[in-house]
Amino acid sequence: MGRPSNNNNSSRRRSSRPKRYGGPSRSHLIERSAAEAKTMNERAEARFERSPPPMAFPEPLDSPQRFDFEWELNPVPLSTEEKVAAEVVQRGHFGWLEDDRVDEIANFVDSENMTLDQALSLRSALLQQKTVYSHGRLKSKSRELAKHYRAGTSIIELSQKYDFPPMNIFRVVLEAMGWSKKKIKESLRDPSSMKSREREEFEAAEAADRVSNVDQSEVQVRADLFEDILADWFEEKGVRLRRQPEMVKQQMTDHGRPIRTPDLLFLDHVYINGEPIAWIDAKHFYGADVDFQRKKMRKQMNRYIDEWGSGAIVFRHGFSENLYMPGVLMLDSSQVDLTRLDSD
Repeated sequence: MGRPSNNNNSSRRRSSRPKRYGGPSRSHLIERSAAEAKTMNERAEARFERSPPPMAFPEPLDSPQRFDFEWELNPVPLSTEEKVAAEVVQRGHFGWLEDDRVDEIANFVDSENMTLDQALSLRSALLQQKTVYSHGRLKSKSRELAKHYRAGTSIIELSQKYDFPPMNIFRVVLEAMGWSKKKIKESLRDPSSMKSREREEFEAAEAADRVSNVDQSEVQVRADLFEDILADWFEEKGVRLRRQPEMVKQQMTDHGRPIRTPDLLFLDHVYINGEPIAWIDAKHFYGADVDFQRKKMRKQMNRYIDEWGSGAIVFRHGFSENLYMPGVLMLDSSQVDLTRLDSD
């Protein structure tokens, strides 16, 4: 009688190994998508000859000029991002960091190929992913969480114990207590309408949650300014372009909603580091090799590629060396004067 197979044991050993940080290797993706990327580049170069013209092109449009730019890049090594990722995220902490904790992170990255701003932005990306990917598990514990809440446990205590974002716990608890989605939405917009405990819990949860909180206005203001700085830089070089707000306005008139609105749409031939760039999207964060962030960006960029061909993303705080999407050139903000942003 033969020896029993040990395949199951081998499978268990393989599955117990820690998962490799980041996505597939950039070199492998470049090789695998070479033909696809070539087609995207050709689409960008031929966009002015298309009939009818692509979306958002004004008519008539004068003959496009050619502009070539060399853009020096300094991507963050994946090994560095992996080490910093393990340092910046702590169980049960989803909020703004205390000064002492920021100093700890600053000291940690001082010897790494990463800045403090990049590390804090990476933390934000990791918390977003953690929030989204754990939402199903959170919903499954709604009754348990509501039971603890009724017994007097605070939302912040629940967040620290179960490792879910405070605002998401607050919403799930209210729903488990019989609040309708409409009532929850209206109450979060007007906290004064809530009873004293719920109002106090909301204020504490909002203050301790930078991922799921209600007010993101300050972040958007700085992102808009970054887009303006980038558009001004290209226009000062003589490049003709359309900005997102005017494209949104036109598409609202033509289609009743925005359909494809990159931050910059070039009306001239623009080449950066030898690559044809039809559009640019500005991201006021670090381009991390984090699954959730990568998938979200890829979905958005594919809409632009389908219409105009290849383009680029400019990351305010740089990007990971392993971050790759066919048809999208990754750029940092090193070529642009950010004085207006830093002094704002």
